[in-house]
Amino acid sequence: MIVEPGTNLRPLPAWILAAALAAIALLSVALPADAQAKKAAALPRAFRGVELGMDRDSVIAALKKESLFLYRGPEDVSLLPSPNQSLIDVAGTSFVKHGYFQFLDNKLWVMILVLNPDKIDHYSVYTDLVAKYGEPNSLDPKESRWEDSSVRMALERPLTLRYMDMPVYSKLREGSEAQASAVEIDRQSFLGGL
Repeated sequence: MIVEPGTNLRPLPAWILAAALAAIALLSVALPADAQAKKAAALPRAFRGVELGMDRDSVIAALKKESLFLYRGPEDVSLLPSPNQSLIDVAGTSFVKHGYFQFLDNKLWVMILVLNPDKIDHYSVYTDLVAKYGEPNSLDPKESRWEDSSVRMALERPLTLRYMDMPVYSKLREGSEAQASAVEIDRQSFLGGL
């Protein structure tokens, strides 16, 4: 219907106006419920049977069973210069080029998966993660990061997926801050003695 300028329009009957307002009110109540129904899934602590917190022998057993990894044996396990830390460095197949599994006190606390850009692209991984876990908590050109009190999952550029056990990370961070404070106290003591 085209209304010419200056045309007098009859007001809508009250019952039509009331019905329209009621429909709008119902829609505005229904929308948040729909949004809540599509709540993001909890962040994963595991990838293909390897879960943060597992002991090293359990991780090795899981890697041997998983076709995405080519675990060769003890030559893939390294000790790190930090005390009580070790690393499994394993080649991957297909979508995973390489996997790094870092342990503290024989418990897995970091998984790093270097993905194969010939088989999968950054955008596909990012959009899948957003669909499952919602928008990232942090987004910059280097990484997209999802985080809760238990785990941090980051998609890093060019194409790496990192899982980190947050309670272990917090513990290590507190320890390094305490060590840095002790070094500063020693420094101040030295300078005071000059």
